[in-house]
Amino acid sequence: MQALLRGVCRCYRFLCNPSPSVSGCRCRRLRNDPTVPMKYILVTGGVISGIGKGIIASSIGTILKSCGLRVTAIKIDPYINIDAGTFSPYEHGEVFVLDDGGEVDLDLGNYERFLDIRLTRDNNITTGKIYQWVINKERKGDYLGKTVQVVPHITDAIQEWVLRQARIPVDSDGVEPEVCVIELGGTVGDIESMPFIEAFRQFQFKVKRENFCNIHVSLVPLPSTTGEQKTKPTQNSVRELRGLGLSPDLIVCRCTTPMEKSVKEKISMFCHVEPEQVICVYDVCSLYRVPLLLEAEGVVQYFKERLDLQYETKPRRLLNKWRDMADRYDRTLEICSIALVGKYTKLSDSYASVIKALEHSALAINQKLEVKYIDSADLEPARQEDDPVKYHEAWQNLCSANGILVPGGFGVRGTEGKILAIAWARKQKKPFLGVCLGMQLAVVEFARNELNWSDANSTEFDPNTSYPVVIDMPEHNPGDMGGTMRLGKRTTMFKDKNSVLRKLYKDFDSIEERHRHRYEVNPEMKKSFEERGFRFVGEDVEGERMEVIELEDHPYFVGVQYHPEFTSRPMKPSPPYFGLALAAAGKLQSYLEKGCRLSPRDTYSDYSGSSSPDSEIVDLKLPPNLTPA
Repeated sequence: MQALLRGVCRCYRFLCNPSPSVSGCRCRRLRNDPTVPMKYILVTGGVISGIGKGIIASSIGTILKSCGLRVTAIKIDPYINIDAGTFSPYEHGEVFVLDDGGEVDLDLGNYERFLDIRLTRDNNITTGKIYQWVINKERKGDYLGKTVQVVPHITDAIQEWVLRQARIPVDSDGVEPEVCVIELGGTVGDIESMPFIEAFRQFQFKVKRENFCNIHVSLVPLPSTTGEQKTKPTQNSVRELRGLGLSPDLIVCRCTTPMEKSVKEKISMFCHVEPEQVICVYDVCSLYRVPLLLEAEGVVQYFKERLDLQYETKPRRLLNKWRDMADRYDRTLEICSIALVGKYTKLSDSYASVIKALEHSALAINQKLEVKYIDSADLEPARQEDDPVKYHEAWQNLCSANGILVPGGFGVRGTEGKILAIAWARKQKKPFLGVCLGMQLAVVEFARNELNWSDANSTEFDPNTSYPVVIDMPEHNPGDMGGTMRLGKRTTMFKDKNSVLRKLYKDFDSIEERHRHRYEVNPEMKKSFEERGFRFVGEDVEGERMEVIELEDHPYFVGVQYHPEFTSRPMKPSPPYFGLALAAAGKLQSYLEKGCRLSPRDTYSDYSGSSSPDSEIVDLKLPPNLTPA
């Protein structure tokens, strides 16, 4: 019987023993057996914020996934906000939207992109969520009249949340994860982080040491005055962490240059870890190098021994594709320049997913992305009088770009500049992509300049316009700000079989993408547009909401109401962004004629180092959400 089971049981494409006595057997994991211990990796940070904990956490997850393990991720933000939905883009960068409509920290975007998984709003824990949960329980009398305190009630709530969420499947097959990577935001010593540090001090004993590992990310500065790498900040940070009850298993040192051996030995001695447990992650040319850097430092073997993980020591096909992608980023000489016309251009993190989607698309066709950031207000005539230098520089950047992108946004400032950029792209037949507000303003521009509706506008900017071509949604709640928009994964139906975007989506009748908007195109006016070649080729399931626009007789003029950048992956670029990159490179028509297939030259190699298909041209995989709805 055992031999029979062994013959039919397959996990991760290799055979394993299904006997319950085998520790960590993947067959038991496939049956979602709760007795199989989950492995937890906590990533903390010291010295400064923004040190790169999210990239380290994502890279660790990528390495473990490349070894055949199923990995999930949790991000903890110690702020009191319930979620990131009401943040200014200048405060915390972009607001990342998940399938379930959760508005979360941009680090969850890193996790989804690196690990190719789909998270939920509960994978982002905030102080506000924890306190709200505990207070709601207190109001219902769940604590039986006891005094509710930070310890044990808040710390218990944190632990319960992590234990529960770690077992939620994040892959499309619904199989339970084996490893949970947890990033604790902020720096050790912050007063906001104290309840979470205490919770994990207790947590390590609850789940047992062999199932819990702490990685501490710290800064090793290189002062220009001495030219010597300084270890004291890291020593102090680790000392404080140990004083709070957590001892790091790995110390990841962020440096501008590779760490000297003597520096590593000094950190090892004063921080009570072996030299092999001090890892240097120095500045590299692209983030795609970080998983390769960590793998070269021996973390695969370390986790195998420290957490008793059952996997092949050498990472398999996935990391080889990452290496191919990183090499391509370094060696590619041909430039694909895209003008990003927005209003939050002073902080690139405000468009983090947009930039990544463009980068994925450019790399997929062996080109290096060059983003020309243009503040849309600098394109407006008023800027010519206030600051003519900025005005002319903005227009020069716009005109010299290979393609133009107008992303989402809110508020009236800079909208007229975006409309001018859209008009230029339409008239000069420059490849153009409008996302969310960018699509809405493309409708406004066409109405003004082609339909001669001179005061056409969105009711967001002019409630009294004679031609409200963009209106607020019927269900829009103008009261509370958080979570009142149309959020999360929604279905879009293609109604035109000749649509360029439909072809880029592998000719699916329908697709699912993530939304985040309060306004939409006025469906009562679509007939006037379509009579002039401005086509609404994608609609929602009810046929009431306009989701995709395309312009006839133009190399690539596309607008989408949804945010396709949220589902783009490094080796699975988002189709609308990929179409923009192809059109900007002059390759779109050739790609369409080949049936939307790439040549072997543009294909990422498999584990054997050769192009994976034997055919002359190969399919480009779609992001995980983009399956027929």
